[in-house]
Amino acid sequence: MARLVDVIEAMIKELIEENNGSATISRSMLAEQANCVPSQVTYVLSTRFSTGNGYIVESRRGGGGQITITQIKPVGPDEYIRAVIDSVGDSLSQQEAKTLLVNAAESNAVNTREATSIMSAVSDRALSKVDTDIRSQVRADIFKNALAGLLIR
Repeated sequence: MARLVDVIEAMIKELIEENNGSATISRSMLAEQANCVPSQVTYVLSTRFSTGNGYIVESRRGGGGQITITQIKPVGPDEYIRAVIDSVGDSLSQQEAKTLLVNAAESNAVNTREATSIMSAVSDRALSKVDTDIRSQVRADIFKNALAGLLIR
């Protein structure tokens, strides 16, 4: 049985696909359809529909809590890679790196081998000798530089 967050994510993705990459939803109506509370919809939106995951989420106050979710579709692989590099701040967790690489592979911006190599380089195992206080900053730097290296293929 699928987890509730997976069900909500699938519902939102289906709406986006049906509406050519952008959908306007009501948080309360979606919560009612999924048989959950609106805060669970908010959680899914914040964790699964971020810019790093390839979406722009715009919330409108008033108007019944309407939320517009737009899928970002860069023109080509290099533009996608540049957008990912720009989306990474000064620090990056191992899970965030994995999510960004999975999305990049699904968008054909990187191939599986490139994604696996970069993930290996930024894994907790590879960075085990780096002080935990700065590990996420080091990971972000390595991640961005590895992706930048792919731009000169």
